[in-house]
Amino acid sequence: MYALKKGQENNYTNQKNQPALIDPAVIRAAGQIYHTYCEVHPEMTGQASGVAINRFNHRGKVIFTHQPVLLPQECFVPLNQIESYMY
Repeated sequence: MYALKKGQENNYTNQKNQPALIDPAVIRAAGQIYHTYCEVHPEMTGQASGVAINRFNHRGKVIFTHQPVLLPQECFVPLNQIESYMY
């Protein structure tokens, strides 16, 4: 319905390809959630795709699908980002 200007179109496509920046505190909390899950369920390690976490209260759950459905206040922290933040 609305036509994008040439400059706006390039900005939109560039933003779509870049991952969203996540607060380091949220990544740390997601790492703690994943670490706790791995301690409680040692037989299930390596199968998760990441953690869905609330940005405000840092409560979250380990997710096993690659395209999770999130609530408006949640964000998804992929497992590779959690692991890279630990090192």
